[in-house]
Amino acid sequence: MRAVLWAAVLLGTVGGVSLLPPAHLRFDSVDYKTTAVWIPPSNSSTLLYNVQWKIYGEPEWLNVDHCQGIEKPKCDLSEETSDVTEWYYARVQATTPAAKSPWVTSRRFSPRWDSEISPPLLRLNTTMKGIVARVKPPRAQVRKQHRDLFYKIYLIRENGEEEEFEMNCCFHKLCIKDVKRKARYCFQAQTILPLQARSSARSEVKCITVR
Repeated sequence: MRAVLWAAVLLGTVGGVSLLPPAHLRFDSVDYKTTAVWIPPSNSSTLLYNVQWKIYGEPEWLNVDHCQGIEKPKCDLSEETSDVTEWYYARVQATTPAAKSPWVTSRRFSPRWDSEISPPLLRLNTTMKGIVARVKPPRAQVRKQHRDLFYKIYLIRENGEEEEFEMNCCFHKLCIKDVKRKARYCFQAQTILPLQARSSARSEVKCITVR
């Protein structure tokens, strides 16, 4: 009887009910803050999850210490994937006190290529000289990994015409002097990674009226 029960646990089956694995495991990464997320199995009630990770090409799976026996269907892997030059896998397993599901494995993940980059934050104000647009860069990890990054500022005039300006990573202020009083000007900002030929989405449109 003990041997039968042990076999059932290995198969994730107790009392004839199979413990299905989690579904759609993937990496969700923005500005190198990386989380493994998944969908609980459809036959779940109260489940706990174990998460492991490994570097592509390495044979051994490693436990994510802070993601053993967790309740929420997500696990922060920012520290484990901090070397952005490597490629990674994650896997997750659902558990109950009596059973464990099969492991489900993610697709291969590259922080350098797969992490989404945010647009910079954009602030506007007017001075006696014109409009000053300031950008706040993405989190420090992005600047650390991409010292060549720069920003684009898009000026959108009332007639819909756009004008484009570039700002390097060390200069975060742009002054627009050719403006008219009582006219409304709108702006967007974008982070550019030139060596990867990648860019962020544009920021939300922000507008200001010259008094």
